[in-house]
Amino acid sequence: MGVEDSGGGVFSSSPIFIGGLDRTGKTLMRLMLSAHSKIAITRRTYLWPKYNNKFGDLKQPENLNRCLVEILDSKTIANFELDGDRIRELFLKGNATYPRLFAIILMQFADSQGKTRWGEQMGMIEQYADLIISAYPDAKIIHMIRDPRDRYTEKFADQNSKPGKVGWETERWLKSISLADRNLQRYPDNYLVLRYESFTSQPEETMRKVCDFIGEYYEQNMLTMENTIRFGSKPIQFNEQRLNNEADGTGTSKIDRGVLSKRELSYFQSSTINELQKHNYNIEELRLSVPERIVYILYDWPINYAGGMAYKYSSSNIGNN
Repeated sequence: MGVEDSGGGVFSSSPIFIGGLDRTGKTLMRLMLSAHSKIAITRRTYLWPKYNNKFGDLKQPENLNRCLVEILDSKTIANFELDGDRIRELFLKGNATYPRLFAIILMQFADSQGKTRWGEQMGMIEQYADLIISAYPDAKIIHMIRDPRDRYTEKFADQNSKPGKVGWETERWLKSISLADRNLQRYPDNYLVLRYESFTSQPEETMRKVCDFIGEYYEQNMLTMENTIRFGSKPIQFNEQRLNNEADGTGTSKIDRGVLSKRELSYFQSSTINELQKHNYNIEELRLSVPERIVYILYDWPINYAGGMAYKYSSSNIGNN
């Protein structure tokens, strides 16, 4: 299955990538799209951050061998049980580029599932939009976003919030939102920014929109995730009532933000107010008492600002997957 390129490799005409932060609905989007009769979307292969340009010129047999062995032995891809000899055979017929190798690998997985179109889910894959669209001009990237206050609440509901964590997560959100705005402006035909709140409150309408964007017919079993491609043994259950209870689609949260103090909410909102409003998220009215304001100014703001700077330093040096 697939389309033969001029170099003899097998490609989908338009691969699909799902990006965004954790707790933004990426997995649900992948499961629904993978239930489509034509689409197979993998997860956590980390091909771009871990392998792109890491082994030198792939025209050199020793470089290609090292690259293929490491990729095919990686935990996620090893489970696909791919034909390494066939991958090598196809790769040697065309241009020796990393994106072409990645496409052959993931297209073979799609083919093993009886699908004709491949894709990948990876957190913050939006960082690679330029490289992806340069390599695959017809690629479609779906970037999931979510209210940072609700995302934080869900992520840390059962954990004690460490000092500076709100600042760290605020900067992560701002980086993802900045990339969403930038990539959408630069690649309007290749890029779709989707709010988690709209997705969960209007799943069918959202999936119809997604299908229009990727150029496929909407299939009803996408909503029920019947026969979807999944990884692991955890059963999949679609609970439409639960989705509808999480948000009303207008930026008004139905999630109890009790895990966040008013001071933490104040930091989130003061740091992200322009982006929240731009993406139609409501601003919660907060009134801090005089003692709360003093603690906020002397403790919360500086410690969370430091946490945000720590994230910026970390992401600029080692990346963020």
